[in-house]
Amino acid sequence: MPPDINAPTMTAGPTAQVAQAPPAFDIRRVGAMALRHLYILRGSWPRVLELIYWPTIQLVIWGFVSVFFREHSTWVAQAAGVLIAAVLLWDTFFRGQIGFSMGFMEEMWSRNLASLFVTPLRPAEFIAAMVTISLCRTLLGAIPAAILAIPMFDVSIFAMGFPLFLFFMNLMFMSWAIGLLVISLLLRAGLGAENFAWFVIFLLAPVACIYYPVETLPEFLQWVAWSMPMAYVFEGMRGVLFDGVFRTDLFLAACGLNVVYFAIGATVFGFAFKTARREGQLLQVGE
Repeated sequence: MPPDINAPTMTAGPTAQVAQAPPAFDIRRVGAMALRHLYILRGSWPRVLELIYWPTIQLVIWGFVSVFFREHSTWVAQAAGVLIAAVLLWDTFFRGQIGFSMGFMEEMWSRNLASLFVTPLRPAEFIAAMVTISLCRTLLGAIPAAILAIPMFDVSIFAMGFPLFLFFMNLMFMSWAIGLLVISLLLRAGLGAENFAWFVIFLLAPVACIYYPVETLPEFLQWVAWSMPMAYVFEGMRGVLFDGVFRTDLFLAACGLNVVYFAIGATVFGFAFKTARREGQLLQVGE
């Protein structure tokens, strides 16, 4: 039998020492991967500009729409900024998933996956690094837009306080769960499936109930909406803005669904990664 390369070994000689196996999860490797992608961002101002541009443009468009509706719609007038808050939270979800998937596609485009995984880097560490860079990319895009809404439209989503953080984190976890499914598909199908990184988000938008309550949907679609954490988040946001009440039941339901979806995403990615490594697809994944 071939020797186990992960097993501790003994060096010969009077100062023999036992070499420890590499840790199963090393935060330094996660940091190194995250830094690699942050350096890519830092060295490319068009990438940084793109991250800020789209949330800001959406904010400006929907901000003016919100101003119009505030004067002509009693529903929007009851909670100033409800559309702006919805736009910013939706963009958080969108950017979180795209940031996660883009980190993986950057490695595919540069044909770097095989080089990464002949190092001690573990799949869990790689995913943790993608989560970190996704969070950084999302904050880089969302915070300037949220700050701009204050002088332009006299609306601050930060006024929601701690519930805003809870909404944000729920959306981010769901975006990462979807990102795991997307990169699993990329591992199996290659870059020919990269459009799914954008496609899947817009597929979910109608049942996420971003700008309208779940009850607006037909009954059969309401069941679909309530099976996704995003609907609970946006319903919770409207509860805070319209009624001044944080719905704990909606928050806990979103958390529970996020755990389920993230576990499914991690399981599917683990299976896809093992299959790709066994069949040698990591060497050809850029095709």
